[in-house]
Amino acid sequence: MAYKKTEQYDDSVTNGLMSHYTSVLQLLGEDAGREGLAKTPERMAKAMQYLTQGYSLDPIEVLNSARFKEEVNEMVIVRDIELYSMCEHHMLPFFGKAHIAYIPNGWITGLSKLARVVDIVSRRLQVQERLTTQIVDAIRESLNPLGVAVVIEAQHLCMMMRGVQKQNSITTTSAFFGEFEQSATRSEFLRLISKRRD
Repeated sequence: MAYKKTEQYDDSVTNGLMSHYTSVLQLLGEDAGREGLAKTPERMAKAMQYLTQGYSLDPIEVLNSARFKEEVNEMVIVRDIELYSMCEHHMLPFFGKAHIAYIPNGWITGLSKLARVVDIVSRRLQVQERLTTQIVDAIRESLNPLGVAVVIEAQHLCMMMRGVQKQNSITTTSAFFGEFEQSATRSEFLRLISKRRD
């Protein structure tokens, strides 16, 4: 069976972006028509639509699609969720891991949905600080939990390959709500996510 792509893109958006990316290549001094670059504007146009598809998705709807009544109130943690996003300041990637915890208040959600929320809000032009709080806000609105905690650790190519060029720098952001605003609960969460597998 022949390989067949299943990705779908908006033709008008693709054509508009292709035109602009062709101009960008020419302004940089390249020959946009040479063999290696002939399809680059189209590839870039489709890549950017994929990398920003989070604008068309609602993280709260995703959480609500797997929302279950459950009388538990112990901390639920999903850690080391890979994330890839685009810095809105330089349009360069940043990438890392998100650690999420919440304390249910009558409702839980499918664990994979927490990872899906990370994907949705990451696939927008972002700053790490806002990304962190958007994850907290989505969980708060959908599940009304007793508490939510999110920590993100990421590396930013805008710092690594340009500007200060600090290749080993890691940026950590955190946001806490409810029970996690209390020192003991927050400390337990931070201790659990800092444990490394043997």
